Amino acid sequence: MLKDGDKAPNFAMATGGGESVKLSGLKGKPVILYFYPKDDTSGCTLEAKDFSRLAPEFRKAGAEVIGVSPDSVESHEKFSKKYDLAVRLATDSDKAVANAYGVWVEKSMYGRKYMGVERSTFLIGGDGRIAKSWRKVKVPGHAEDVLAAVKALGK
Repeated sequence: MLKDGDKAPNFAMATGGGESVKLSGLKGKPVILYFYPKDDTSGCTLEAKDFSRLAPEFRKAGAEVIGVSPDSVESHEKFSKKYDLAVRLATDSDKAVANAYGVWVEKSMYGRKYMGVERSTFLIGGDGRIAKSWRKVKVPGHAEDVLAAVKALGK
């Protein structure tokens, strides 16, 4: 289990439009990596809209916000366009990044057990270490909490 202060696992994921994002390519700036279960579901949509609403503030603080789920690039593009999202969405179809960050876990719904993404967020400092992490995230107010942590990092 990753802890605050640990070196963040590197990643490379497709983001759509034929582009990709790598942690190694974002050195020197804070990175918010938020993992969510599925495009266009109620909690995930609310979370993406909250991060998008605050995107100008994150940019002003020099931070890069990346939403990650196992959904396809096509699904992300449709989701992003439908809600006019202002954050980058990355595809982790093989769950390699979710596994590296410890968020691909056994879940349970109505007594049925299955594997899925545990809604989690990692604030990675410019030094490549995890400055703060949030697990089992409750969406309301979360994007604001992350923004406050980013601003505190810059002080």
